[in-house]
Amino acid sequence: MGKETQAGWRTPYFLVEEEKLLHNLEILREVKERSGCKILLAQKAFSMYSCYPLIAKYLDGSAASGLYEAKLGREEFGKETHVFSPAYRADEFDEILSYADHVVFNSPSQVQRYGRQAKKAGKSIGLRINPECSTQEGHAIYDPCAPGSRLGTTIANFREEQMELLDGFHFHTLCEQDSDALETTVAAVEKRFGRWLSRIKWLNLGGGHHITRADYDRERLIGIIRRLKETYGVEVYLEPGEAVVLHAGILVSSVLDTLHNGMNLAILDTSAACHMPDVLEMPYRPPVRESGLPAEKAWTYRLGGPTCLAGDVIGDYSFDYPLEPGSRIVFEDMALYTMVKTNTFNGMPLPSIVYREKDGTERLVNSFSYEDFKSRL
Repeated sequence: MGKETQAGWRTPYFLVEEEKLLHNLEILREVKERSGCKILLAQKAFSMYSCYPLIAKYLDGSAASGLYEAKLGREEFGKETHVFSPAYRADEFDEILSYADHVVFNSPSQVQRYGRQAKKAGKSIGLRINPECSTQEGHAIYDPCAPGSRLGTTIANFREEQMELLDGFHFHTLCEQDSDALETTVAAVEKRFGRWLSRIKWLNLGGGHHITRADYDRERLIGIIRRLKETYGVEVYLEPGEAVVLHAGILVSSVLDTLHNGMNLAILDTSAACHMPDVLEMPYRPPVRESGLPAEKAWTYRLGGPTCLAGDVIGDYSFDYPLEPGSRIVFEDMALYTMVKTNTFNGMPLPSIVYREKDGTERLVNSFSYEDFKSRL
């Protein structure tokens, strides 16, 4: 896998473009400079560490969800390493402390169990709070403020006596949203936790901010950050994931076969279940280059993967031409939440990873083999 031919790289493969990545990073740097905040890369969305030296020129560090991401961030990104986990394992916590600068706890009981140990190790200690303010529509699976959520401490469970240990608060409630949702959330945070905001050193506003989207209201975001800094004297952090690599990557696949069962069907060499599981989890319909909605163009096909899962369907798309074995299908915006979620269900090979330099040169970053499947089992 990964050998170059006249037709290009062997499909399927992810392609990340430096020029588009730089476009996003320049926007994020401007937000940093104008607002005075710090911005972290949320590795849960994008962990292609060969890009970390470039990203580190623009951002202040990385955000991790546990031990492995914390180690990757420390080893490959450097700068600040922030870690949040809904619950830490006792047999991993010492190692996490060896990598992390900021350790964020999810509950008062976790603060009680590990807080003094982290403080003694010289770490900055945070608590994730739940402002109980849902602003999302249609993405319940990604709503940390939903009833019964396990993520974050509500005001009813907050323990004021632990403030002596806490350096900061963290909240993360957004998903692909604009700064108006952040403004609503900040108001809820101030209503419930405002009395303590002047006693902390930093406030982490989490991720889910689509800062680099063309229609995102960055002026409002900058205003929110400035007001928080001026009002409470806190350092403000953002930790976007998607915004760092928005529209910076594609997934290139090929048609293996076409057939007809009440409609035209195309079987690809890429799988929703294995290579872009958010298509099934969210769910959503990924954009396909040079395609239209069903019946918008002359030829409509249902695109599906080669696994045995009947529901391994990416969606219905129309094209100006009939598809045939060998036709290339290009899925847009595939840098985020794809490489980090791929799996080898059915023994499916993982897509190669290719990087396109600013000058147009492409290089193979990684390719995968049978051993990558076998070694997991």
